Amino acid sequence: MIDLIKQGVYLLHGTEIRKDATGMPSPDEARENTITYGILRAHDVDHSKGKRMRIKFDAMMSHDITYVGIIQTARASGLEKFPLPYAMTNCHNSLCAVGGTINEDDHVFGLSAAKKYGGIYVPANQAVIHQFAREEMVKCGNMILGSDSHTRYGSLGNMGVGEGGGELVKQLLNNTWDINAPEVVLVWLEGSPRKGIGPHDVAISLVKATFESGFVKNKVLEFAGPGVKNLPIDFRNGIDIMTTETTCLSSIWITDDEVKHHYEIHKRPADFKVLQPGDVAYYDAMIRIDLSTQESMIALPYHPSHAFTIHELQENPVEILHQVEEDTKRRYGEKVHCDLVDKVHNGKVMADQGIIAGCAGGTYDNLAAAAAIMNGKSIGNSYFTMSAYPQSVPVFMAAARGHIIEELLETGCIIKPAFCGPCFGAGDVPANNGLSIRHTTRNFPNREGSKPAQGQISLVALMDARSIAATAANGGVITAGTDVDYTDNHKPYEFDEKIYARRVFNGYGKADPSVELRYGPNIKDWPKMYPMMDNMLLELAAVIHDPVTTTDELIPSGETSSYRSNPLKLSEFALSRRVPEYVGLSKRIQSQDLERRAGKCPQHVKDALDKVGASADNTSFGSCVFANKPGDGSAREQAASCQKVLGGDANICYEYATKRYRSNCINWGIVPFTIDAETKFDYKAGDFVYVPGLRQAIIDGKEEIDAKVIAGGEVKDLHLHFTNLTKDEREILVDGCLMNYYAARKK
Repeated sequence: MIDLIKQGVYLLHGTEIRKDATGMPSPDEARENTITYGILRAHDVDHSKGKRMRIKFDAMMSHDITYVGIIQTARASGLEKFPLPYAMTNCHNSLCAVGGTINEDDHVFGLSAAKKYGGIYVPANQAVIHQFAREEMVKCGNMILGSDSHTRYGSLGNMGVGEGGGELVKQLLNNTWDINAPEVVLVWLEGSPRKGIGPHDVAISLVKATFESGFVKNKVLEFAGPGVKNLPIDFRNGIDIMTTETTCLSSIWITDDEVKHHYEIHKRPADFKVLQPGDVAYYDAMIRIDLSTQESMIALPYHPSHAFTIHELQENPVEILHQVEEDTKRRYGEKVHCDLVDKVHNGKVMADQGIIAGCAGGTYDNLAAAAAIMNGKSIGNSYFTMSAYPQSVPVFMAAARGHIIEELLETGCIIKPAFCGPCFGAGDVPANNGLSIRHTTRNFPNREGSKPAQGQISLVALMDARSIAATAANGGVITAGTDVDYTDNHKPYEFDEKIYARRVFNGYGKADPSVELRYGPNIKDWPKMYPMMDNMLLELAAVIHDPVTTTDELIPSGETSSYRSNPLKLSEFALSRRVPEYVGLSKRIQSQDLERRAGKCPQHVKDALDKVGASADNTSFGSCVFANKPGDGSAREQAASCQKVLGGDANICYEYATKRYRSNCINWGIVPFTIDAETKFDYKAGDFVYVPGLRQAIIDGKEEIDAKVIAGGEVKDLHLHFTNLTKDEREILVDGCLMNYYAARKK
């Protein structure tokens, strides 16, 4: 169904694939003819064809987990007005349900910022962030930067990039997003999906095929081929939004009459244009997907790539689910008890909950298909429950007018407003040992909201809305969407723009400096962060040898985000579900560094420095996290800022899972060290790493350095790398963080 072609290919006239380079232009020359490079070069302020790009975006998106911190950082760095359209949505709003007024305090702050600086403010429950972008912000050939990892609008001809807040701050201050010119991978679609197959089936298969090997890591996926025309726009959007889980950099698709229709019904026909590769375009690799052979899929805990066909699960449920139990035991030890095999009854796997929600799941077409499959049936009156979240008020209204909502309600399914909560633990948290099947974006450990430290574990499997509906109609027995017969006679989607015209504040180009920002008591400024000293002494505060460490583990989502606008309080939750002792260790290290800065160096720090002949006068002391491959998942910068707030000075790993997490570390002054694949790292929390001459090495443009590990009374060598840093990134690290960098240049 999916073939990975590792060698480069040429696409001729958009129709013919050729592997033979004879008579072809060079790869560098022909790569310029991809849609990807046409867009990137148009946004590169250097207007060159070099190997580095400095990008300025056309618009930006943030939601209420991130926009307060972004604006606070930009304000401290000299922000006067928003230089580009910047939409702030409030689709994560009920994360603060446990925090009294702080939820609405953030929203009021956001509206006041939109008025003061000239922004776009989308009130709570009007739309999830990416659906609002699809409806109101995208344009063919444009680029949008979002402070959310699922910023993907390539199916609508608009390249989307998800990054941490620091990169949005740079754009607000008229600076650039700096990247190496990326490789481009052709995703060639053929055939047409069978009835019962939906976008999540294709997306999960794509993630399964590419994630573990890193086949498309930091590359751009360009979708083309005869199969594109067979996919409705919601289907394309559903695949595109999930390309984030492949760890690709961005995505773009050819555009056609289906895309043109999207812009027409959204009353923006002028924003459409035809995007096609040039006559001879070169791609660094290729993925061929035969849509006609796609099966109904299920991605089991704890990653979207941990996927099987539903039929495979049905044939061998006990063995497959037992593997998940063993993985859970490896992750959590005796903290929790996972009984997933108990979901098998008479050879059939029983789910406890079904959810269709968010930027991936809550589309009009998904809801219509689910209603058609479940029409006249019932989810029953036992343990199985079901909720659906239309992804915007316009989608909700169209589904209501088309009788989709009433048909779902009649089955026992609950309809809820536009909200991202089920994606990461702020809505519909299952019961302990509950199995939830979801058409949402992720199923990372505890992302659904369970708390292992309190003995809780619940589990999420990703499925397409059609298979979820088939399961619900079958009493909770996991069922493939292809195994049920149905007819979807619902009318096509019609967009009603009135609600946004009435409720969305659009202040772009109308900044009013006289407006005062409205602060609630929980909205706090960033604490002081120090510039880099000559040498760096690190104490390991967490050592994690999991294959991948997600940003949800680095800073859990859910109720912890109640403190998203209070850096000190939020930092108390860093690694709390993975390494509970991390915060205490980091705070102790930080307090001892403050003693050192006051001239009272603690004895055990002095002892460590003496072992390597170093002085406390020119050597900083901070905490460090080691993880094999950190940073998969969310773009939210708190995964790095919380480490910095707690005195974190560096991370050490074999590789970073995503560019965006590494960029977050740099923008918060955390040195992104890596070590060679063959280097063993068998040290533990409490051991020291001493890096002599680091400041000068970074200033001088060096990319590696010899360090010392002080452990068990011995001193051992450790070779560290800090490669691929731009001049600005080096200065940010030396200055201590992005805010310090801008403050130094304002003087």
